[in-house]
Amino acid sequence: MGDAIPILIFHTLDDRGLVISFSLQAFQHNMDVLHQRGYRALPLLEAAELVRQGQPFPPRCFVLTFDDGYQSVYREAFPVLQRYAMTATVFVTTGEHSPSGPTERLPSCENQLMLNWGEIREMHDWGIEVGAHTCTHPDLTRLPVERIESELCGSKAIIEEVLGAAVRSFAYPYGRYDRRSQEIAQQYFRCACSDRLGLVTRRSCPHALERVDAYYLRPDGVFGLMLTKWFPAYLGLRRLTRGAKRSLRARSG
Repeated sequence: MGDAIPILIFHTLDDRGLVISFSLQAFQHNMDVLHQRGYRALPLLEAAELVRQGQPFPPRCFVLTFDDGYQSVYREAFPVLQRYAMTATVFVTTGEHSPSGPTERLPSCENQLMLNWGEIREMHDWGIEVGAHTCTHPDLTRLPVERIESELCGSKAIIEEVLGAAVRSFAYPYGRYDRRSQEIAQQYFRCACSDRLGLVTRRSCPHALERVDAYYLRPDGVFGLMLTKWFPAYLGLRRLTRGAKRSLRARSG
């Protein structure tokens, strides 16, 4: 994968069958397969820097990201990452106010239990990057520019206050962005992740990085495609299907 690598995006690890769900057993198995095949998790910021420099990616690499900040990231994913010495980036939706203590949790999303700040700090101290995902998880393309800047800067400031470390990565809520939000992200972050389905290449934009949602890797056996030459074709097909569905929804709406 020297010319292209996947940035995988997970949300919550559970067996509820929700759009944002990915089976814990499948996650454990697939990380084990990647480890056994000699793959390693490349830090997101390192991948973005290679994109910026137009440099090739190391062989057998992928990037792991988790959006929103569900508690299953700490409870289920973190032990697996520790077992295989894999890094990841966790994008958290902070809320609008600084936390009062380590047991305070992130604002609820999808009625699920979220990370608390003590868990976030523990993962960060181990080597997991913590990125910003706005304060309230709005669709940035529907906001005035002042609110966009407030959402990005506010979440960045809260995380930096708690962790005492710079926050250099961002993920657009729902993956949606426009020229305004991208320009603001460029001012405050080294990279930003979008919902564009595909592999990251040297031609990618560091502030609109493509990702592969785990939703498209859920059917049995599909995850293994990532290790084959057929993976780009599979993503291309899913991209066309998703585009067609979105067009139908837009026309019917």
